[in-house]
Amino acid sequence: MGAIEVGDAGYRLPGGRTLFDDVSFRVGDGQKVAMVGANGVGKTTLLRLIAATATGEPHDAHTGTIRVDGPAAVMDQLVGMRGTGGTMRDLYLLRSDAAVLLLDEPDNFLDIPGKRWLERRLEESRKTVLFISHDRELLAAGADKIVTIEGDGAWTHGGSFASYHLARADRHARLADDHKRWTEERKRLVELVRIMKERAKVSDANASRARALETRLRHFDEAGPPQEQPKAQRITMRIAGGRTGKRAITIEDLGLTDLTFPFSVEVSYGERVGVLGANGTGKSHLLRLLGGDGTVAHEGRCELGARVVPGHFSQTHDHPELRGRTLVEVLRARDLDLGASMGRLRRYELQDAADQTFETLSGGQQARFQILLLELGGATLLLLDEPTDNLDLVSAEALEDALEAFDGTVVAVTHDRWFLRSLDRFLVFSEDGEVEVRDEFSWARPGAASPT
Repeated sequence: MGAIEVGDAGYRLPGGRTLFDDVSFRVGDGQKVAMVGANGVGKTTLLRLIAATATGEPHDAHTGTIRVDGPAAVMDQLVGMRGTGGTMRDLYLLRSDAAVLLLDEPDNFLDIPGKRWLERRLEESRKTVLFISHDRELLAAGADKIVTIEGDGAWTHGGSFASYHLARADRHARLADDHKRWTEERKRLVELVRIMKERAKVSDANASRARALETRLRHFDEAGPPQEQPKAQRITMRIAGGRTGKRAITIEDLGLTDLTFPFSVEVSYGERVGVLGANGTGKSHLLRLLGGDGTVAHEGRCELGARVVPGHFSQTHDHPELRGRTLVEVLRARDLDLGASMGRLRRYELQDAADQTFETLSGGQQARFQILLLELGGATLLLLDEPTDNLDLVSAEALEDALEAFDGTVVAVTHDRWFLRSLDRFLVFSEDGEVEVRDEFSWARPGAASPT
């Protein structure tokens, strides 16, 4: 038996800013609950507080109550990244007595077969699971209900992800209507008080009525307004690109040393190419090679066409040149004045993190900043290594919109089956070293055969 109870939980950052407040939800025995929300709203922080409560470890002070019934197992967001050791599969081969699983983006660094494996395990497991994810296919397949952290608080959608967007829109409309009604009622009371005070000047009887109305207005204000509609995320990514030669990429008999047999392919200007396959088969090596990394061991020919300027998005967000530098400092070094820097950060909803250093950002914030740097770099060839892994739902959709408008060529390593729908054709890396060109992705849909 396992369950999680969170009541009126709140957390303030060391500087005093409220990260979240009044968060309440319950994960019942055997339920699979997903926690979603914009990057940087505190999902990982809340999961760590729950984990610390479950394991009895010290944790930062917070308000409210957190209760975990039953032994818990915890998987950190960075499992599988930068040599941290362990994989998603390791958590379940534990075969422990844990009744509660707390998983922070467990789908990160899983290939498509691995994600399907995870979905099956979630469906079959009798454990109580609270997990954070931005993978829309996993949310649709693996969650019984969805907890959204937004507007400093939280709300729970009791259905599946298939009906989530409609439920969220209905909730926002209801909150807006409630707040409008409250505002109108307050205006009415204020006007009544004003009228009665005027009348009290000529009649003692109206004086008592005025005092009664003033008391009513004071109690109305003390009760406060209903919850406001959360501020909508407005992320606008503008990666301009530019016209290049017809042949954007030419690959002839390219073999990645100890990873692939030689293969050949041409990528034309404007194509959107997905690079798929199991982890460790050489996909990221190919992107690094296309980006000009001379340390990638290979044989054969790999050339970029005329006016092709590569821009690389790193899956691990490993940018030592950005460490210790605030976002504003990075942008100012690219010849943007303070006003222009803040304007760019505002479009990516990073303005509140302007004075933070890159390494202190959340994974999603780091991903958005990487995309902003691509925007500034003038790239005509985007080399994207798992770009949606850490992006929240709104940010992922903003990236898809930006890529649709991008005037250039895109090569993307991805295991995001939702994102796959925006791509034209695919390079599939198999574990035996073969690389195959495919023109369809129906095999990447839920329930289809694995490409590897």
